[in-house]
Parts: sequence; C-alpha cells; structure tokens
Amino acid sequence: MAQSQRFIRLLTSTALALMASASAAEMRPSVNMIGNTGLIDMPSGEMQPDGFLTLDKSVMGPIFRYALAFQFTPRLTGTFRYIGIRNWNDRFCPPDCDGVNGFDTYYDRNFDVSYQILTEGRYRPALTIGLQDFAGTGINSAEYVAATKTFGGRLKVTAGLGFGRLGSYDPLFSLGTRPKVNLGNGGKPNPNQWFRGDAALFGGLEYAVNDKWTAKVEYSSDDYREEAGIRGTFDRASPVNFGVEYHPNETFRFGAYYMYGNQIALNLAISVNPAQRPAGNVRGPAPYPVLDRPSPQANPGAWVTGWTENAGTNANLLTALQNYLDRDFGVKAESLDVTGNTVQVRYRSTAYDAPSQAMGRISRALTYVMPATIEVFELVPLVKGMAAAKVVIYRSNLEKLEGTLGEGSALLVRSRIEDSGAAPAGLTRNTGLYPLFYWGLEPATQSRLFDPGDPLQVDLGLRATASYEVAPGLIFSGTLLQMLTHNITSRPDPTFSPLPPVRSSSSSYQEVKSPAIENLTAAYYARLAPALYGRITAGYLERMYGGISAEMLWRPEGRPWALGVEANYVAQRDTDSMFGVGQFDYRVATGHVSGYLKLARGYDLQLDVGRYLARDIGATLTLTREFANGWRVGGFATLTNVSAKNFGEGSFDKGIFLEIPINWMVGRPSQATRSLVLRPILRDGGARVFVPNRLYPLLKDYDERGIVSDWDRVWK
Repeated sequence: MAQSQRFIRLLTSTALALMASASAAEMRPSVNMIGNTGLIDMPSGEMQPDGFLTLDKSVMGPIFRYALAFQFTPRLTGTFRYIGIRNWNDRFCPPDCDGVNGFDTYYDRNFDVSYQILTEGRYRPALTIGLQDFAGTGINSAEYVAATKTFGGRLKVTAGLGFGRLGSYDPLFSLGTRPKVNLGNGGKPNPNQWFRGDAALFGGLEYAVNDKWTAKVEYSSDDYREEAGIRGTFDRASPVNFGVEYHPNETFRFGAYYMYGNQIALNLAISVNPAQRPAGNVRGPAPYPVLDRPSPQANPGAWVTGWTENAGTNANLLTALQNYLDRDFGVKAESLDVTGNTVQVRYRSTAYDAPSQAMGRISRALTYVMPATIEVFELVPLVKGMAAAKVVIYRSNLEKLEGTLGEGSALLVRSRIEDSGAAPAGLTRNTGLYPLFYWGLEPATQSRLFDPGDPLQVDLGLRATASYEVAPGLIFSGTLLQMLTHNITSRPDPTFSPLPPVRSSSSSYQEVKSPAIENLTAAYYARLAPALYGRITAGYLERMYGGISAEMLWRPEGRPWALGVEANYVAQRDTDSMFGVGQFDYRVATGHVSGYLKLARGYDLQLDVGRYLARDIGATLTLTREFANGWRVGGFATLTNVSAKNFGEGSFDKGIFLEIPINWMVGRPSQATRSLVLRPILRDGGARVFVPNRLYPLLKDYDERGIVSDWDRVWK
C-alpha cells in the first residue's frame, strides 16, 4: 500500500509540472498491450472513436498477444484476444507433465467488454467500467473502474481501481472473498467473481511530445501471479512501466516500453475507420445529367400521346434504355411497361451496393428515353428474380431538384417506397438476357484457429465459381476449391462429446489435397404473394452437407421486422467433398423459425429458434451493426438442450464476426464481401447447415430503411 501512495504522489507532481508546459492539441485514445484502450498494460477511462476496429499485436518477454477490438457503440467496446505464454511448464515438467502442465506454450482466448459511464467534460474525467476475460478460465480475468482526464490538450492522467489480476499487486482492501473459478468446460461468464476480492490502485500519465510522439509512464496493479510467481516465466521486479509511442497517422501506432523492471516490450496497433476507404471513394462512370423536357408551348409535338398505340413501343423503349445503362456497372433492365403517364422498369443491379445509386442512374437514363408525357417512374429492383420493392420517383422533381441544396432529402420526401406489387399485364421482357452465365476464379483460404498444438493453420488455394440462370429465379450454381498448400492437420476431439461429429470433424475435410466441390445446387426463388418470398435449394449445400432446403420469408413493407421459416433435410458428405454421402451415414432434419428486427443506427437483431444439426433444440441470438458503407460487425450466442458437459470445451457456441465489402478495399463498385468469424472453439452443439443465399440477407437492403439509409447516393 505504501508503494501505491508513493507512486500516486509521483504522478501528481509530474502531472502538475507537465501541465504548466502543455499547449492545445488533440490526443487520440491509445491502445494498451492487451488490445484495449489504455496506458501500457493498464486500461484507461477513454473509448476509441465510434465504429473503429483495432488490431493489436504485442510481445513482452515470454508473453505474446493478438487482439481484435471493436467500438460497437460510442460507449461500448468488445475485444477478442488470443494469448500465448512460453516456458509455461519449465518449473513442473518433468516430472509433472500432465493436464495444464503438458503445454510448453500455454494458449488462452479472452473476451472483454467495457462501457463508458461518463464522457469527459470540462471538469469531469471520462469514466469506464470494464470486464476482462469475463467468461474464461480465470487466469486473465479482471474487473476495473478507470478515470481519465485531459489537461491542456497534451497531458492525460489516468487513475483506476482493479480487481482480479488487476487487484493482485499491493491491494488496498478486499470486497469479500473472490471465489475460485469452477473451470468445467470454460466459456461461461463468472459473475460471482466480478468486483470481488482484493482491490488495488493503478494509474499513469500520457504526454504528447508532438503530434506523432507520446511518452507514457504507469503504475501497474497486475502482479502476474501465475506467469511470474508460480511458473517463473519472467521476473517481475517493479510495478512501474514506461515507454514511448510513435503514431504517424490515425491508423498506425507503434510502442516500445521497459516493463516490470527488466522486460523490453513492443506493441503494434492498427486502427481501421470503416468510414474511410483505403482506395478513396468508389470510382465509376459519371451519371447522366437529368434531361429537362421542353414545355408544351415550346414543343407541342413532344407531348402528343398517340405513340402509345404503336406496336413494339415498349420493346423499343426497353432497348433504348438498356443502351443508356450499358455504361454502368451491372445494371440491366429486365422488363418495362408504359401505362398512361407511368413507366415501370424492373431491373437488376449486380455491382452497386447502394440500391439508391442504381435507382438514380436508371431514373436519369429514363429522362432521355421516355416521351415528355411520362411523368411517373416506378423502379422495381429484382433480386434472384424476386421483385424486392417499388420506388416511385416523379420526373418533374428530378428536373427541378438536380443541383439544388439538399437535393437528396428533397427528392426523398417527394418519392414513395412501396411493396413491389404484381407485375403489370403488359410488361415487355428483355428476351436477350436469359439464360445468364457467370464464372470466376479467385484466391481462396481456409484456416483452423486456436488449436492448442498449432493455433494458426492456414492453407492457400484457388476457388472457381459458376452460375447459370435459366430464367428469372431459377439458378444452377457451383463452386470448386483446390488448395495449393496443405498445412491443416486433423486432430481428435479432446472432449469426448457424445454428440455426432457434425462440425468437430471439419478439419478432416480441410486436409483433403484433391479438388473439392464446396457446393453444387439448383435453386428457385420467387415472390409468392405481397410481402411473401420463397426459396427452395437442392444439391450439395456446403462442404460438409448435401440435401434440400426450403424457406419462406414474410417481410411487410414499411415494417422494421420480418419473420421467416426454414426446413432442411441433409446428409453428411464424405470428407473428400465430392459426390459420396456414405462415409458417416448421418442424416438429419433441421429447421428454424426466425425473427428479424431492425433497430436504430444500423443495429439488427435476429433470433432463430429450432433444431440443429446434432439434433439439439434451442435458439441463436445475433446482434449486428451495419455501417452505411456496408461494414457489418456483430456477435452471436447459441443455447440448446445440450449440456455444457456434452457440448465440450467452450460450454456453448458463441462468437463474433466481421464482414467487409470488397468495394471498401478496391474503390470500385461491387456487392461482394469478405467475412471472418471468430469462435473460441468450434463444437457440435448449436451447429446449423450453411445454405447459400438465404432470403433475408438477399432482401434486407431493399426495404424502406435499407433504401433510405444511403439515399443521397441517388445522385451519384
């Protein structure tokens, strides 16, 4: 306790001295050695900017860490971390080389969450409460309250109170007895430990030398009891850490430190802002300007209506429209109908990720094609042949508003978003579009993560894809995978779970060296009734399962919610992922009822209730945040009637995921995405079959919120 008081006095005197020389500047919150916002090894009271994603790699003596943190809201941060501790069993093996002492390097996965109770004000500090490794083994678990105040723009002072491992050095007092963790299979929150037991002070200073260099000093309340005390992986000789950080821009931060009296440490943090594209804005051809109609007085002939009775008028207009659209990325007019003063265009857009952008380009092309008497433009986007919505835009508003201040919002309030409705009887179709054939070849990866024997196994290869759309909604498609490297090895399930190996056998598929059919399916999509959509898919649905899947989705226009139901009957495929299904002789019927709810600020909630691949019954809850540029970040958890003991390590299925649009990286129009799913461990309980192109993800951007969210791109 005396050491704590001496260090607090030192911090206070140093802070007062630095405050005298501090000048105005802005200090970005920094990232500590465990990937959270903080000092060096200790947390702080700050948050990263909303939506930022931070990747962190740190090394201190025998301890190395990888972390992924996401600022899920302005006040809420979630962090996933993977830790390795070398020389783990040097003191015990031999002779004791069993159990936890069987590892030369000990690996552990952590989930953290922190919430900012108070933002920094003129007089008050930022105040954050946090839980570290709140569902883990207890080795890294800690809780804290931290406050940070900025003085003069260059100096930050942090003080906090820690519990768990953050209360292990020179504690001030105790709040009851901190119970030992009943490890079991791990993976479950340990609320009976939170903010219990010894409590200790920590704190530190950050000083911005200039806009690229920061100096730090901290007093650590982490005794490293397991790593330094029990196992002797390093010598913790002092609670004081200090160092410098170089941050040339908001993306990169590199730190070098002298820690715990004898350890040199390095830290690299990479922060990604979803609102900024590495390649700049999405590039593409400029849209046509709106072509104003002449007045009836200036050109009476342009306003005659007899042309509507001419045979082949719709077909000629459809051809002319497509000629204008051919300069755009992947916009095809599939059909057209003119009735009175209204034209309806049904189209598909395969490149623009914002529905409004394709709508704006079609609307402006129509001003060149449609006679002056056509005032109402009805635009109906088609997804896999399904009419997803109808947007009604008035031509006179396009003419009046283009180039005016607030043109996007002004056009929106003068337009309508409706249910697509039935196709007009006089619809003229573009007969030259079908059949459609697409193919592609792209790099491919497959990985096996967090295996205690080899935590990072990655293979590289090539993936060939092909799609043949015979008619709107009837699609034959397939994917062939050939790995070029072979680093993934199969490992037995160490938990001896009685569940069938519906997912735990996945590495047996990944280690196959010959070409593998990832999927090979026939699918049909249709709008069955107003707001009701259907899908049926048959064939090899994914790498491990083949069978048949049927789905219906009810999505009322103008409502923030939707309901779906899905039924599947599948057989487990042979590990070579070719045409056999006899190796496992496993067949199962699965199905789910799903509810979808769109919340404010891009948050989506999904609840799936039903039967899973291992014949267990339960529910999956998924929370996702989607940004205007297509980034999606979220987490999920599944609880079924499988006990933690039978589930095995991890106790229940859970994880986080990240989906990044390709156009964010390459700066060209594209609807393709790349995704990453991080699970503590992949087990058999709570497993679902992966069905390509489920209905809700296909249609979610074509309701009112999806169209309105980026409506300003209607003019781009």
